[in-house]
Amino acid sequence: MSTPPSPWRRMRVWATAHAVDDFYQGLVPAAVPYFVLDRHYGYVGAAGLAMAAALGSSLPQLVFGVIADRHRLPWMSPVGVALAGTGAGLAGVAPTYPVVWALLLLSGLGVAMFHPAAGRDARLAAGSSATAMSYFAAGGSVGFFVAPALATPALDAWGVGATALFVPPAVLMGFVLLRHQRRVTGRPAAKAAAPGRDRPGMFAVLTGVEIVRSAVSFGVNTFVALYWIGTLGASSALGGVALALQLGGGVLGTLAGGRIADRIGLVRTVRLGNLLLGPAIAAMLLCPDRYAALPLVLLVGLVTNIPFAVLVKLGQDYLPTRPGTAAGVTLGLAVSAGGLGMPLLGLIAEQHGPRGAFIALAVVPVAAVALSAALREPEAVPAEPPATVAEPV
Repeated sequence: MSTPPSPWRRMRVWATAHAVDDFYQGLVPAAVPYFVLDRHYGYVGAAGLAMAAALGSSLPQLVFGVIADRHRLPWMSPVGVALAGTGAGLAGVAPTYPVVWALLLLSGLGVAMFHPAAGRDARLAAGSSATAMSYFAAGGSVGFFVAPALATPALDAWGVGATALFVPPAVLMGFVLLRHQRRVTGRPAAKAAAPGRDRPGMFAVLTGVEIVRSAVSFGVNTFVALYWIGTLGASSALGGVALALQLGGGVLGTLAGGRIADRIGLVRTVRLGNLLLGPAIAAMLLCPDRYAALPLVLLVGLVTNIPFAVLVKLGQDYLPTRPGTAAGVTLGLAVSAGGLGMPLLGLIAEQHGPRGAFIALAVVPVAAVALSAALREPEAVPAEPPATVAEPV
């Protein structure tokens, strides 16, 4: 019997595609301050742009998840990543606010197409390996992190229209992923669903936890650069550094969360991340220096993402017979739904500045702590060998 491929070899295409797709989710908060500076949009208008991307990628994910569970449709994830990049990239050169808003909505729809199908096929490639699925989840965090690091210098140099420079990677990744899907079509595959019974009640609680956490994540992503600029008096470049550090902390948190879960369990890891989130934001707010606060915003990003990969795995463990639907919710719907509250946060920022928005965000995790108290560890199921359906050639 041949040795199965390593977790990274099985997941490298899917982890890379996830990174490219979520790059454009990270591009939106990176570009928002430049819409404020270049187009003179107010805080409510800026929050509305974040909401447009969230609206497109939230509720449609459930529909795409059901479709992914019922039909193979290998083109869904490649087309999704291409749309995500095209919409976000062209938004910066759009002439009016309504067109910008519509393009970000289109970008969100692309994200909604990608996650359920990609989550389903990544689960097939991973088999029973939690390490492999953590690579896939971490790919999204890497995309979020890289976005401001690459976009901020371009936006500083050429203005908000520089977002158009980032359209080609999405189109190229869509082409690569489509070829990958064609190569693996027709190979023997393991069953899409692991043995076990669905636990929709636990999954509903988990979804509530994710929505609360995503509201915090969206708020931090949207207002962290504006907090550095408007409250701490930093330059736009240093605001971009703060956002990059926060998202970089998210990458570390995603990887750390898997290791912590191996030691203390999935549910305890989720609870730990929720408990630490409010104090981490409060510590950042208590630091008045724009440079001394940078390590604290890194800590905020790390704590925010400790439960991320764990929640993805928990979701598919709670719904083992519907992996596409579970992925659509845990990687998309619940994550994006938090962005729907951005206009309210924008109103708070209009009245009290970005600091007021962060004070509100420091309180929100209390709801996640309360909900996560009801979570239970998933039922143990027999291990399965990894599928060969998505092994790269």
